[in-house]
Amino acid sequence: MKKMDLIFLLFAAILLSSLSAQPWQQNDALFNPSGIPSLSFSQPRFADLDDDGDQDLILGNINDAPYYFENTGTMISPSFLLGEEIFSDISFLDAEIGVCFDLDGDGDLDFVSGGFTGLNFFENTASGFPPVFEKIDNFFAGLNVGSYPVPDLADIDSDGDYDLVVGLSENGSVKIYYNVGSASAAQFSEAQVLEIGTAGLYAYPNFCDLDADNDQDILVGRDTHGFIYYRNEGDPVNGDWQVESSIFAGLGNETYWNSPDLVDLNGDNIFDLVFGSAAGPLNYYINNGTSQNPAWQLNTSLFGGVLDVGGASNPVFFDFDDDGDLDLISGSNLGDIKYFTNTGTSYAPAWEEDSSYFSSIDHSIYSAITIGDVNGDGLPDAIVGDLSGNFYYHQNNGSGFIFLPDVLSFVNLGGWSCPRLVDMDFDDDLDIIAGNENGNLFYFENQGTPQLADWVEIPGYFGNIDVGSNCVPSLGDLDLDGDLDVVTGDLQGQVQFFENLGSLWNENPFPVYGISGGQNTAPAFVDLDGDGDLDLCLGNYGGTFNYFENLHPNSGTGNLLPPTAAYDLKNYPNPFNPSGIGRSPSTTISFNLSSEHKETDALIVNVYNLKGQKVKSLPVTEVVTADNSRSCTFSVVWDGTDQDNQPVSSGIYLYQLRIDNRAVASSRMLLLR
Repeated sequence: MKKMDLIFLLFAAILLSSLSAQPWQQNDALFNPSGIPSLSFSQPRFADLDDDGDQDLILGNINDAPYYFENTGTMISPSFLLGEEIFSDISFLDAEIGVCFDLDGDGDLDFVSGGFTGLNFFENTASGFPPVFEKIDNFFAGLNVGSYPVPDLADIDSDGDYDLVVGLSENGSVKIYYNVGSASAAQFSEAQVLEIGTAGLYAYPNFCDLDADNDQDILVGRDTHGFIYYRNEGDPVNGDWQVESSIFAGLGNETYWNSPDLVDLNGDNIFDLVFGSAAGPLNYYINNGTSQNPAWQLNTSLFGGVLDVGGASNPVFFDFDDDGDLDLISGSNLGDIKYFTNTGTSYAPAWEEDSSYFSSIDHSIYSAITIGDVNGDGLPDAIVGDLSGNFYYHQNNGSGFIFLPDVLSFVNLGGWSCPRLVDMDFDDDLDIIAGNENGNLFYFENQGTPQLADWVEIPGYFGNIDVGSNCVPSLGDLDLDGDLDVVTGDLQGQVQFFENLGSLWNENPFPVYGISGGQNTAPAFVDLDGDGDLDLCLGNYGGTFNYFENLHPNSGTGNLLPPTAAYDLKNYPNPFNPSGIGRSPSTTISFNLSSEHKETDALIVNVYNLKGQKVKSLPVTEVVTADNSRSCTFSVVWDGTDQDNQPVSSGIYLYQLRIDNRAVASSRMLLLR
């Protein structure tokens, strides 16, 4: 074997070993139970693409070609699952939105799209499912529809072929093009066009016989709130479209750029309403009335549940309501703060937005928030960064937040700031780690007390770390060596891991291999499945959240800092199981000290989770054995509860021996339930 081949195999073996030690499994259902993503400027349209009798979903958006979601349920009880990538060969420049109809009369569904390049026709050349869409150039040549037109098709004159309605982006016009060709050879011309109205700057039209009178009405979404409904007051051959304002009154008034489709999703032969918007989440209203007198009822189960802050999500997790599980707090592109209380459990979260408590916090755009009790009153306070590069301190008074402008007024990071509160030096007060627009990391050490913070910048603490732009940090002991490491996100969606080696930081790509996010990735370490290791939540420019589950935590190979050998710091049993029948309900932590430390007043053992958050302080009160000439053995018992004597979840915990409030040794243990 050649030397280079051997080196390659050794490298591959090391790589595979590293990857297998720290696998990540993406599970976005944690923040999106329906499985339907929230895509910016979402445009849902429906068609039976797999010819199984129910309606599948084509989801257009502003960033990619449309996605196909197969209806794996039935025509009366739909359920949507991401299907084959049938639109993957279509450029997003050609297809921000698309609809499927048999435009060439060969018995299968073709694809008509609108995008930057205008109207486009893709012929289905397959003989079955999945379809194969082949672009037919210049099919709509001569039509004055500009960029980003929105098409739909229906036979509006009862001549057996499909006619075309188009919404324009330049002026919001809604134009109907009559098919001057045939069912097998469609042709459209500016000579046979009818403009029925304007919707604003953008128009998103949809044909449908909503009132079941055998002619085609038109529902139009637009760039502003709500909809315009054109009822066909003519007949199936000669249409006469007039505005009827009452049918959709009140719908879509909280969203912009509403793009609707009228479709029967529950098999009652009455059309329901599904629409997307600039924000992304799909809105679904069931018609519980009749065709002539609709009664719209919001349904949040089919497409609902997706967490979306609107843009620039920047998550942190904290038990804000003090109920034993982690809640989600996030900044946003508009500068306000979104709060999602965890209505589930510490291992199976469920989310409900209730941002009212944070309503007073609103600075510049692109806010980033961090939470922690920085004045020792038991209430979580907030520090916010934003596009200005400043920090803003908001003190929690129990009924809301009070902005104290003098605190942290000296901080300006020279562009968008993203702070994180963490006890970096394990001295029981909260320090600040922050990223900025230029891709740098900053450390502000709390040189005060847990009751009176005094943050002082320590220049050069992170060496020459530079992630390029829009650095967002998260802290946690990912390699389980007893200190806090840094994971960062950046403008390009990269996730980077910097290992804490005591006096320097080493970039190591293996622990986060396979993880990437969207534009402006904002990572947050969090254990949301209750298994005791650090998972990753990623925010992004679109405003949603991704979740990467840590399946097998790294066993850790680094040296514990500070060293334990001189103190023989250990615990037994390890692991221990407080809730297991016949198992030890606690673990005993023991250590040795020289005889000068016989007095226990200055001795304490702190227990921390992997994010460096103190779980419990254990004062040392017992000298187990003593050798008057040399040393003493001390011990303390931990029963697997926190400072409030509530059971903590399974997982790896760090424990640290402190003498005279100085850390001298640390180690780790495993709690199993």
